[in-house]
Amino acid sequence: MIQLENVTKTVRSGNEDLTILANVSIEIPDGQFIALTGASGSGKSTLLGLIAGLDAPTEGRITIDNDDITTMSEDGLAYIRSRKIGFVFQSFHLIPSLTAFENILIPMEIRGLRDAKERANLLLKDVDLTDRGHHYPSELSGGEQQRVAIARAFANQPKILLADEPTGNLDSKNGQHIFELMTDLHKQNQVTLVLVTHDAALAGQAQRQIVLKDGQVVSDVDN
Repeated sequence: MIQLENVTKTVRSGNEDLTILANVSIEIPDGQFIALTGASGSGKSTLLGLIAGLDAPTEGRITIDNDDITTMSEDGLAYIRSRKIGFVFQSFHLIPSLTAFENILIPMEIRGLRDAKERANLLLKDVDLTDRGHHYPSELSGGEQQRVAIARAFANQPKILLADEPTGNLDSKNGQHIFELMTDLHKQNQVTLVLVTHDAALAGQAQRQIVLKDGQVVSDVDN
């Protein structure tokens, strides 16, 4: 369960305080697929970063499985991120000097998992890239790079997948393929999926859709 209670995020802009999120309260049950939508600048990506513990709210409380991440040390946050959270971004964030296989492998090696190589190969198979594992990111298409990024996100078997505009840099065909891949893995692994998207068609396929406007939740409905 992810819980946000009266979360506000304010940043300094010049001589003024700029409120990015204002008194946001959301509960996300385990295994739910949620789409976060809204215009650019509405606070979607900021909200995702707060859930991930990459930033801290100015006010309010965020808990993941009853652990209050707003009061957690950086070591504690790093532990939560490495054990419970997977990330997929619009701009893939693959390490260019590593092959597709190595990009997937590295989070598991950091954790010291014994079956890391076997699992990396299974994940390559899951994203239909078995024959591309030895290729570097520069040798892969945009769609293939995003598939590697998704496989890497699932490497440590997270409970939560946070996806920030994962189809934003892809054409419609590849975008749909990436979306279907994420939702298939979401169902197979029973992970909580929080998807930030501008695509109304994709958002409409989520179990629940939350709309942000000017940093506030203006709609929260089941699809």
